[in-house]
Parts: sequence; C-alpha cells; structure tokens
Amino acid sequence: MSFKISGFELDSEQRAIVLDENKYLLVTAGAGSGKTLTILGKIKYLIKEKNIKPEEILCISFTKAAAESLKNKIKSEFNLNMPVYTFHKLSLEILQKNQINYNITDSDMLENIIHKFLAIDVLEYEKIMKNILYYFDQEGNYNIKKKYLNFYKYKYKYIDMLEKLLTTFLHLFKCNNWELNDFVDFSQKIKWTLSYKKYKKEKIFLILAINIYLKYEKYLNENNEIDFDDMILKATNIIKKSKNIYKYKYIIIDEYQDTSYIRFLLIRELVNITNANLMVVGDDFQSIYRFTGCDISLFLNFNNYFKDAKILKIQTTYRNSQELINIAGSFVMKNKNQIRKNLQSTKRLKNPIRIIYYDDIKNEFKKLINDIYKNCGGNILVLGRNNNDVKMILSNDLILKNNTIIFKSNKEINIKFMTVHKSKGLESDNVIIINLKDDILGFPSQIKEERILRLVSNNFDSYPYSEERRLFYVALTRTKNYVYLLTPKKNASVFVKEIKRYINKRIDS
Repeated sequence: MSFKISGFELDSEQRAIVLDENKYLLVTAGAGSGKTLTILGKIKYLIKEKNIKPEEILCISFTKAAAESLKNKIKSEFNLNMPVYTFHKLSLEILQKNQINYNITDSDMLENIIHKFLAIDVLEYEKIMKNILYYFDQEGNYNIKKKYLNFYKYKYKYIDMLEKLLTTFLHLFKCNNWELNDFVDFSQKIKWTLSYKKYKKEKIFLILAINIYLKYEKYLNENNEIDFDDMILKATNIIKKSKNIYKYKYIIIDEYQDTSYIRFLLIRELVNITNANLMVVGDDFQSIYRFTGCDISLFLNFNNYFKDAKILKIQTTYRNSQELINIAGSFVMKNKNQIRKNLQSTKRLKNPIRIIYYDDIKNEFKKLINDIYKNCGGNILVLGRNNNDVKMILSNDLILKNNTIIFKSNKEINIKFMTVHKSKGLESDNVIIINLKDDILGFPSQIKEERILRLVSNNFDSYPYSEERRLFYVALTRTKNYVYLLTPKKNASVFVKEIKRYINKRIDS
C-alpha cells in the first residue's frame, strides 16, 4: 500500500497508526502534526487492504465545518461520497431511522427561559425574590418586590452573571447525564462542605436551578421538542434496546479531547452492539471546551473505559519550529496531568516567540503589523481571549469588517481577528496575541469558577489556570513562523512572565 496521502508521504508514527489493528486505539497528536492525513491514511488502509466497505466505517468529528471538511477530503482523495457525522447529526439519523420525530428546540431556549424566570416569573413569588436578594447580599424584609425590581434595573450586571452561571450549570447538568433526584444529593454535598452563609447561597442557587430546569423540561414536553443533549441521550437509549442493525466494523472519532460524557455513552453503546474497532484521535494539550461539558478525563483515562487500549502518538509537527514547540510544549506540560509528548520538528527558526511591550497598544499594533509585512510577509492572525479584545487595537485607521481588520494605510496587509477558541484547527503565517494583561478579563482569564459548577462537572483540575494554560498553548501554536505577544509594560500577564523565563530574552518596543 502507498502511504502517500494528498501528496504527502506519511511519517513513521503516522504509518504505525494506519497499520495498527488493536481493538481500541487512542491517538494523541501534537498541534500541526497531520492528524487529518493520518485519518485519511487509516480509511484508505481499511478499504484497500482490509476490504472494509465505506458504509462499515463510521467517521465522527465535532463541528459541522470539521465534518464537512473531512468529508470533502475523502471525496477528493478517494472519490467516495462517505458521510462524516457530528454527534448531533448521527443522533438525529438514529432517531429518524426508528421513526421517532421531535422538533429541535432553539439553541438559546434555555437562556430565554432563564431570563424570563428572573425578569418576570419571580415577581409572583416573594420568597424567591427575597432569596435572590440574599444571594447578592441585599437582604430585606419589606417591599421585597420593589426592592427586587430596583436591584434588577440598576444592578442588572449581577443578574446577567447569575443568568450565565445558571445556563452553564444546567447545560453541564444535562450533558453529564445527571437526573432530577441528583439535586438532593448536591444539596447534601454542599451542606457538609461549606459554612452556613455559603451553604445558604448555594442552596438558593440550587433552588433556582431546579425551578428553571422543571420549567425548561415542561416547555420541551409540551412542544414536543428536544435539545441537542436530549437527542444524544435518546439515540443512546435506542441503541441499547435495538438489535444489531448497525453494521459498523470501524469507528473513527476526531477531536476526542472534546468529548462529553453523554457522547462517550453513545459511542460505548455503538461499540458494544457492533463489536467495532475504535480509533479516537485528539490532543489533550488542546482541550479548551470544559465550559460546554467536554470531559478531558475521558481522553486522559481512555484505557480505563476501553480495556487493553493502545496509545500511539504523533509527535512531529509540520507547522511550528522546533524552537517554538520546545517553549510551548514545556509551558503546557508544566501541568503534570497532561500526557507527556516529545514534540519534534525539522523546521528551525530563531526567536519564534517575541514579546512586544507597549505603552500605547494602538500605535504599537500599527508599528508591529507594518514591521511584519515588511520583514516577513504573509497573512497575520490576531488572537484575543475575548470577542471584545479587538477594540483595543481598532482606530480610525484600523476597522473591523466581519473577521477582517482593514488597515486603511496599507490595505495589502491581510489581517484577521478571532478569539483563541475559534482559532483551534487553523493556522497563519504569523500570529499576534493581544489582551496579555494581568486582569480579571485578561489572558489568562481570572474569572473564578464557581464552586457550584464542580457538582455537575466530572473533570475538575485543581492545577492553576489549567484550561487557560491549554488555551494559551493553542494560541502559541497557530503560527507557521512567528508569534508576537503584545504586552503592556505595566501589569503584564503571568503567562507572558512565564514565557519570558523560558525564552530568557526580552524584546522591548
């Protein structure tokens, strides 16, 4: 068999994965290491050498765009119209094949119900209004409704924070397969671990959460609707009860580090009923979606869930220089919970990480993009921790249109802006990271995870800034050449200070 895929010859690690016939295989792949080529090579091997039919291979990726991209590459490489699923698409197809029809609720329905509950519904319940006021240290015994309405009107940012926390809590509640009676257990847990005042506040939160949960479920039932989490759970239950009508012999999952518990349950049932081989591919260094329910422990402890599983690594990157991955790898592996990797590259580049200090970020940014254009060429990707970070660098001469930053003084410079979360899987010739300040909304974000979320999250990591550290690793590794850390001279990010120690070189503006 030829190991040439899309014009590239697979390396020795990639070939070992393609040829491996272990029942359960975890592939941990470094950033820019060609994991998609490896998946394509595996599909080619299964079809050409093992005589497995395309319809006997189940391919899953995590986003619609990623699934469509892989499907197009399979079509281009092998001339096969082979479906590539998201978990939601797969679950919907399972329901439809079993003549089970639901309407999919709006993705923001839960947020809408939470907002209506806190803005309107609670006005009928003085005790709940009183509890919410107590939650925000606004105790009162008289004119509770008036006090609540004033608080809601003039302190709405606090209500907004509560809405977001309730949304995250209930989403994690559902995607980790908790049930209604678990609220009682949650209450008992916090009762014995917190002081009375903290316990009372968290109990108030649980009361709010259970009331909203019941309203949300009532709405779904009355309107014959399900959300995406319900869809996965219902599909899993169908598979449990069905005979072996699924003829898969091989299951391949990309971006497995982003798996949630209910997605894992679906795959486990499919593996059990089909006796299919399973290969999952991902990078624990790039697990950055815990707030949506992704559980990195399913990746790190893969062989606990699938006995006698084999772990293979792709450790050669074709994007970053050796000098960059030495620093980025050491940075992310400072958290000992990450899987050790010996990342390698044949690419060499002196000083690929450059710290640019500024007093005036707008002027420094203009100077920097001109310097990159003049000395390096290529496109520039500007990465922020938050959507609003781009405002730091915009001016009369720099405007944002969609994701493109237009530099009026030199429109030939190709500049894109996005958050680090949205950049995962992408690359650029050069990268600029902004908002590198030591601030609650800086990078790393210092918004503390509420203790209450640990009740519904299965993968709490006590290492400081564990997920923010992985997010910063993603940002560092988007570049094919240089990454510039645009940093204030005062109040610099703790991550920049750490990177500075690694490179042992300071670059001032």
